[in-house]
Amino acid sequence: MTDKPTVRHFSDLLCIWAYAADIRLDRLVAQYTGRAVFQTHLCSVFPDTVGKLDAAWGARGGAEAYGAHVREIAARFDHIQVHADVWSRVRPASSTAPHLFLKAAQLVDEAAQGTRPLPETRHYRLASALRRAFFAEARDIATWQVQAECAAALGLDTGAIQARLHTGEAAGLLDRDLGLAQKLKVTGSPTFVMNEGRQTLYGNVGFLLLEANVDELLRAPGPGEASWC
Repeated sequence: MTDKPTVRHFSDLLCIWAYAADIRLDRLVAQYTGRAVFQTHLCSVFPDTVGKLDAAWGARGGAEAYGAHVREIAARFDHIQVHADVWSRVRPASSTAPHLFLKAAQLVDEAAQGTRPLPETRHYRLASALRRAFFAEARDIATWQVQAECAAALGLDTGAIQARLHTGEAAGLLDRDLGLAQKLKVTGSPTFVMNEGRQTLYGNVGFLLLEANVDELLRAPGPGEASWC
C-alpha cells in the first residue's frame, strides 16, 4: 500500500501521438518518481490495421496516404523521425502482437527483478524501443523477430518471454489493461489518468499541463475540497 498518488498512462504502440509523447512521459516520470507512482498500460487503437485503414483511409489513398499523414504529424515535432516506409511499405497487421509481447516481457522483468520504480524497469524501455523500431526504422514490430531483437538488446530473456506467451499469462495481463481502460473510459492513445479516474488528459497534451495536474495531486486537497485540475 502507498499514499502516493498514482498516474496511469495508456497507449497503443502503433500510435504516432504516443510516439511523439514519449518524451513527455519520460520527463514526467523522471521528475516525479518517488513522489508519485507511475503505471503504464496498453489500450487498443490498432487491433486490426487492415480494417482500420480501409475504413478510415480507403477512399483517401489507403495506407500510403495514411503514412504521409503520419509523417506530416511527425514533422511538427523536432524530437522524432518517421521513416518513409512506415505504413506505405511496412504495415504491422495488428498492435495486439507487440502488446502481448510487451506484457510477457513485463512478467519476465518483474519475476527477475521484482517490482521496481517504472524508470528502472526494462519493459518500460522496451515500449520505447518498439516504437522507435517501427516509426524511425520501419521494422515490423508485429513480428516475433523484431520483438525479440528489441528485447534481447535490453538484456531480456526471449525464451522466458515466449514461455509467458505460451502459458496465456501475457494475454491475461493484456486483458487486464484493456479492462482497466474500459473501466476508466479511456478513448484513445495516449491518455493519462489520475486521481482514480477524476482527471483524464487525452491526446497531444503539453508537458506544463501534465505537470500542473500532478502538482495538484501532490498538493493533496483536504476532505471536501475539490481539486483545481
